[in-house]
Amino acid sequence: METGDGDLDTSINGYSRGVFLKKHCETKLKEAEARIEKIVVGNDGTVGTEPLDSDV
Repeated sequence: METGDGDLDTSINGYSRGVFLKKHCETKLKEAEARIEKIVVGNDGTVGTEPLDSDV
């Protein structure tokens, strides 16, 4: 656009595609994070898992 080589419609379509891909990737990342568990060791030495706290 800045050099005058592209047209506005192509730029808008490229931007729209980028927005779509960003949202898609964020959704896939959240889905993957929801499946991840962390290993925890209890006070009595037992080992288990619990959901990953993605708010940290």
